[in-house]
Amino acid sequence: MTNTAIYYSNLPVHSKCYIWKKKSKIVTALIGSANFSVNGLSNPYKEVLAETTFDTFEPLNQYTQKILGYCIECDDSSIKLRDKNIVTPKPKKIITPEIDGVCKASLLDSRTGEVPAKSGLNWGLSFGHTTLGDAYIRISKDYVRNNPDIFPPKQLTPLSFTTGAKQTRQNEAVEFIWDDGTIMEGLLEQTQIIDGVAYPKAISSSPRKNILGIYLRRRLGVPLDYLITRADLERYGRTDIDISLLEEGVYYLDFSPKSKS
Repeated sequence: MTNTAIYYSNLPVHSKCYIWKKKSKIVTALIGSANFSVNGLSNPYKEVLAETTFDTFEPLNQYTQKILGYCIECDDSSIKLRDKNIVTPKPKKIITPEIDGVCKASLLDSRTGEVPAKSGLNWGLSFGHTTLGDAYIRISKDYVRNNPDIFPPKQLTPLSFTTGAKQTRQNEAVEFIWDDGTIMEGLLEQTQIIDGVAYPKAISSSPRKNILGIYLRRRLGVPLDYLITRADLERYGRTDIDISLLEEGVYYLDFSPKSKS
């Protein structure tokens, strides 16, 4: 039993409405430009949401009911999927989106051909101020140059706000959607200068760096204190992660094992 329903609209809709109801009646609502994503809802001054007044509840309800009248459930039998996009239950796999550009981010050190012993997937095993399981995915200069739409420049200066205990840093929150359906909040962080412009140097999870490491280690089937090697990745079925930009602030990451011929 679930209280979540997802629909596709046959009517073109670009509005963003967030509605709370009690006994089928609207009790509060927000409307504006923010998409239902980490990037859309958590980055101040980037998008706008405004609380509606009581007198707008009924027109808003009529509007949403009209839209729902043009919708079908996402698992409706009338929805046709391309063969390559069919969802398979084991392992759990979400629909592969249509993607323009893909960056293949290697998990190996380009100089040694091995998984770094104290960085990347094994960052949590270093002697720095880390937590067991901490990990990040390196963004090389070549990745940035070859995929400028996927890795945008960083903000020039951090923004500070009077509300909330934490400042907004140069690294805006983004959302990672993995090939198995896992959704994770993340950051494009650290800094590297390319042609005089500051770009991110690593992909990490937020609010804790070990969320990413715990997740990847679970997929690899190794414990948190285990030193991951190239042999482990090859045994799993791949040594890289495909990174794609679905929309601003929303990334698709594919770590599914490659089929062996």
